[in-house]
Amino acid sequence: MRTTTITFTVALLLAAATACSGSGDAEKHVAKPSTTATTKTSKTSKESTAAEPSARGEAPRALGKPFSFTTDGATMVMTVLSYEQGRFHPRQSADKEFGTTGYTWAAVEIKACLKNGVGAVTRYPWALAYADGARIKPSGVTYGDFPKPEYPYAATVKPGTCVRGKTVFAVPAKQRPERVLYTSTTLRTPAEWAVPKA
Repeated sequence: MRTTTITFTVALLLAAATACSGSGDAEKHVAKPSTTATTKTSKTSKESTAAEPSARGEAPRALGKPFSFTTDGATMVMTVLSYEQGRFHPRQSADKEFGTTGYTWAAVEIKACLKNGVGAVTRYPWALAYADGARIKPSGVTYGDFPKPEYPYAATVKPGTCVRGKTVFAVPAKQRPERVLYTSTTLRTPAEWAVPKA
């Protein structure tokens, strides 16, 4: 059964005073896969030095290597566990869903653990980055036969607990992304994980 998402813009929120923004209306129209991701810069967030991977010229992390950052007294650890492309074939193809040609489904498995403080997670800060500069956001649709477990659209996390699941993207079948990005507005620069060559 097809489920359409609730459209909203929400970043990883780690303080009780920080609120999610978005609409509560279910959207019936689904846009074509996006090849650009827009992020806003948060001027009020307090980032730790660990939250600036690109500023120090670090290479993207290997899959499975955690990224830890602290904001407003709360510490979150994000890890990209795996990337798979073209290995699962739901009843609805990416091309049929979005009216494209040459697209397929890909999935990123993510784990997020809140060490302390107040926090929430969502799939929307995640993106795939390609060599030509294109970025693809997560799919706005989901189906019952998508890979399980699914990473939540939005969920609060208790201190000392984790959330793990897969987020699906509609991607060009003949290209492979270079990096998985976590583009939360709480970070000055995205956290990056290298996607292994096929």
